[in-house]
Amino acid sequence: MRGRLRSFKYAFEGVGIIVRTQHSAWLHILATLGAVVTGLALGVSTPEWCWLILAIVSVWTAEALNTAFELLCDVASPEFHPLVKKAKDASAAGVLISALGAAVIGLLIFVPHAMRLFSGV
Repeated sequence: MRGRLRSFKYAFEGVGIIVRTQHSAWLHILATLGAVVTGLALGVSTPEWCWLILAIVSVWTAEALNTAFELLCDVASPEFHPLVKKAKDASAAGVLISALGAAVIGLLIFVPHAMRLFSGV
């Protein structure tokens, strides 16, 4: 049981590393809070919450994997190497692709709700 609890401790330490060291994590925090507040304000449905949560989790997962990959690259190749740069760029692209997909999901969910709210229907 203690081993399992320690695993959670390490995972939370990992979240702390991401938030402290990655500038984009602050944007993810703002986007996450914005999506949650907007979803609550617009009263999105349970299936819509499922899509929003999946989008949010995918971005945070991509950011965590990107951070881990970059840290490992820095250990494996402390000096500049063109292939390491390409690998890091590809890893960062995964975060971008995930964030763009999450933004599209947010628009697909929030725009119809906002239109109904502002049109009075």
